Amino acid sequence: MTSTGIRLHAPAPGWSIDADVVVVGSGVAGLTAALRCEAEGLRTVVVTKARLDDGSTRWAQGGIAAALGEGDTPEQHLDDTLVAGVGLCDEEAVRILVTEGPDAVRRLIATGAHFDESEEGDLELTREGGHHRRRIAHAGGDATGAEISRALVEAVRARGLRTIENALVLDLLTDADGRTAGVTLHVMGEGQHDGVGAVHAPAVVLATGGMGQVFSATTNPSVSTGDGVALALRAGAEVSDLEFVQFHPTVLFLGPDAEGQQPLVSEAVRGEGAHLVDAEGVRFMVGQHELAELAPRDIVAKGITRRMQERDTEHMFLDARHFGAEMWEHRFPTILAACRAHGIDPVTEPIPVAPAAHYASGGVRTDPRGRTTVPGLYACGEVACTGVHGANRLASNSLLEGLVYAERIVADIVGVQKANGLHARVPVPVEHPERPAHP
Repeated sequence: MTSTGIRLHAPAPGWSIDADVVVVGSGVAGLTAALRCEAEGLRTVVVTKARLDDGSTRWAQGGIAAALGEGDTPEQHLDDTLVAGVGLCDEEAVRILVTEGPDAVRRLIATGAHFDESEEGDLELTREGGHHRRRIAHAGGDATGAEISRALVEAVRARGLRTIENALVLDLLTDADGRTAGVTLHVMGEGQHDGVGAVHAPAVVLATGGMGQVFSATTNPSVSTGDGVALALRAGAEVSDLEFVQFHPTVLFLGPDAEGQQPLVSEAVRGEGAHLVDAEGVRFMVGQHELAELAPRDIVAKGITRRMQERDTEHMFLDARHFGAEMWEHRFPTILAACRAHGIDPVTEPIPVAPAAHYASGGVRTDPRGRTTVPGLYACGEVACTGVHGANRLASNSLLEGLVYAERIVADIVGVQKANGLHARVPVPVEHPERPAHP
């Protein structure tokens, strides 16, 4: 799929700033790219739709997958990823992910992220659906994304990176040769800038996250509305695999009329031994897959939906009463609090769960260096389609993909700078009619 030929109708930019790189988005992918660009001496501007920590990253619970444990290898991680992707992964992209992933996680730790450790001081690793080994590093029990976001936001602020918050990106600017020349944006709310403006830069990194909010029930925050894919389409970039939207199997069921962001019940709960059961207490995933409740997400989500249809009910249950209060409070404090806030106590009763939209496996098509089909436009994180996830993402590969491919993008930008320099480009003037033209 390529260009729509449509641009957003907005007033001409009333202000502009210049940079070498503009990063759009402030999750793990965007802030990693921004920090690495700044470390390479590039003038970097971060533009984000709300506050720096308001994206999807801080909602990630389970953790980040990498072959960090004793006996684990990138090859084993590769095999699990390819199986989950149902034969549609790009094997080269997956090999890059699992090979470069462990060191990328170590660099994240060096940036300031604190992961849970064992009494011996080693990383405490858990297991999730589709993984045959414990390889998921987590923080705060079930608050991994919040810790990663905290560490990256603090690093951005400590290093004085220029940021523009509450800014909705409108369109990609290009020069007469079709090369990237920056972005236009609309700043909403108080700040140094206001209204429609532009950031002029020869390199733009899209890290805008997903599009879960197009569904009535999703785990995604309100900012996840597919802005990056829309911008890329308007700019003529290729997108692919948009049909592969992953539905997380276990989302807290709040009733048939609940809409918007729903509380996630991490796969790690099943990784630690919770069981999926129906109203009669029958473990219906046993016998459907060798991994039962820990099968890849698409299989578990379909298993739950099938049982719901067979029983003519709107949800199933996740039973982890055998964990006991101490384990719930230590290992899954965030989920425990969310359940109790909705009148459910996982310590004494099963949790009602149902699938909901969770992750876009497709997006803006990129090559192994994060380059899109528009020169100078890059994409990483959930907005991108690197080929890593195929038709179905393996649990906890998302944070890792954001890290690995953000670093690869920066390496490419630095390579361009050393070879030819990052030269400012003159954007083609954009027409700004007073009223949108109607077909």
